[in-house]
Amino acid sequence: MPQSRSSYTTSDLSRKSGDIIAEALRHPVTITQRNKPRLVLLNIEDYQRLMKNSDSRSVGTIDAISDQFLEEFETAVDAYAGEDEAGRS
Repeated sequence: MPQSRSSYTTSDLSRKSGDIIAEALRHPVTITQRNKPRLVLLNIEDYQRLMKNSDSRSVGTIDAISDQFLEEFETAVDAYAGEDEAGRS
């Protein structure tokens, strides 16, 4: 997704909403308030792509790990635990 090339104030949005919306359909548009970025307007396809790519809740869960990797991990943990116990003897 391209970065926002255009920036408008909230006052601009009130006065030129049609033009700004038309531009936001082509690429993201930043809306500022008191010289600080506050909002980004973007088309629905870019929004959906962002939402899809940002949903990482399943990454890193046990369900996302392949069986082979899980077995290798368990073997490594068992080996580490065995070394730790041998070192304590």
